[in-house]
Amino acid sequence: MTPQERSRPPMMLVYDGQCPMCRQFVRLQRLRRDVGEVELVDARQESAARRELSERGIDLDEGFALRIGEQWMHGSEALHRLALMSTGSGLFNRLMARLFASPSRTARLYPWLRAGRAVLLRLLRRGPIDNLRR
Repeated sequence: MTPQERSRPPMMLVYDGQCPMCRQFVRLQRLRRDVGEVELVDARQESAARRELSERGIDLDEGFALRIGEQWMHGSEALHRLALMSTGSGLFNRLMARLFASPSRTARLYPWLRAGRAVLLRLLRRGPIDNLRR
């Protein structure tokens, strides 16, 4: 392990920084306070994380990605893991923890969230992230 890898936070969340719904989720989730240091990365900006996810074939237009240690999770799995880490502080976090505590429920609901995000981005005239096509 390189010194750079040892110094990076144990958690990283790669999300769509141009999506108001995504930004609000990250802000309300209170990740840094609840689970410790989390590196937040805008999926629309060039970064080592974006390159790594692209090399792994993870489509960031299909959902955000969460790295815990060296393991990447994507989409509904990432949302489920975030829900499990929530301390339940605040109404939003309690709701998210309850709603997404079940992996099967999260998998059923995630396509609806992704569709809502797609509609919102079209209304705002924002294009896709396209990390796999560059």
